[in-house]
Amino acid sequence: MSSTLTISTESKTALYGRFLTFKQDSVKFEAIANIRINNQITAPEVRVTDEMAQFIGVMPIAEALKLAKDKGMDLIEIAPTAKPPVVRIMSFDKFRYQQEKKRKKERSQQKVQELKQIQISPREALHDLQVKMKKIEEFLAEGHQITIIMVLRGREKGNKDYAMGKLKDFAKMIPVEFKVIMEPKIGGRGIAMLITKK
Repeated sequence: MSSTLTISTESKTALYGRFLTFKQDSVKFEAIANIRINNQITAPEVRVTDEMAQFIGVMPIAEALKLAKDKGMDLIEIAPTAKPPVVRIMSFDKFRYQQEKKRKKERSQQKVQELKQIQISPREALHDLQVKMKKIEEFLAEGHQITIIMVLRGREKGNKDYAMGKLKDFAKMIPVEFKVIMEPKIGGRGIAMLITKK
């Protein structure tokens, strides 16, 4: 007698989240693992820097390895494509920690850009339009792109020129500077334009 294993939506979401975390951690590990240290460095001559990235000199790899060993540190290949390759004398554990700290800082500084949408109508009251302008101002300040849609219903669809004019008038009333990515274009739901922060 066969049985079917059923996994709930919540369990699937949790498993997928764990998979993504594992995948991201694997990429981080791979990036560090691809860095050559000590005897893994194959270049016969290297440009040596110290822990503070100060230039020490160009020397044979054997001399650079001895210098690192005498200091009780590792020799880490920082720029393998340079001629000669650039290496740094420092603890590999400290280097790995600094790289992870740098990546976290870069991620925290990155803004996630989303596509926001604001809908208006040709006969909308001024107060309602002002509320939506305020929302657009907030979205632009956060760095998001915004689709402004002039929604047309019933008989409004027969007067697209009037609706186009109202959309352009609304755009002129937006109190902050912005850049038009897509000029007003007639579509299925009405007329749409796409803007972003200038």
